[in-house]
Amino acid sequence: MAIRNLRYEGDDILKKKSREVEVIDDKLQTLIDDMIETMHKYNGVGLAAVQVGILKRVIVIDLYDDKGPIVLINPIIIKTKGEQEVEEGCLSFPNQFAKVIRPAEVVAEYTDRNGKRMRVHAKELLAQAIAHEVDHLNGELFIDKIIPGTLEYIEPEE
Repeated sequence: MAIRNLRYEGDDILKKKSREVEVIDDKLQTLIDDMIETMHKYNGVGLAAVQVGILKRVIVIDLYDDKGPIVLINPIIIKTKGEQEVEEGCLSFPNQFAKVIRPAEVVAEYTDRNGKRMRVHAKELLAQAIAHEVDHLNGELFIDKIIPGTLEYIEPEE
């Protein structure tokens, strides 16, 4: 496992649409493990492959509960319900936080890392994380969706 280099604001790859994963092989499993390790190193809740420079439809999410990280390959949001105004940040935009409107609930279909097609009904933080990361796969950034006037820059602690 290895920490991958994150891509940051201004990197053109973040605006590109990621490609479907066609085969789940050892190389993809290594990418997934590296993404989880990278997300944990930077205390992220989610990470999309594009954020480490790989244009594949893979996301990892960890709510730091007892369930551990989840891996979503080729995720598709098939249903949303309600709205929530949430404070959001992004590992590709360090120390920047803003309010955005996200669905209160999402239903997503995806393939897990074992190749099994799955469905998740997510609420609150998990719904927010799935919506945020699926946006990344489509080349959309949270910074483009913020509620005007809510962007804050938090000075990093030394």
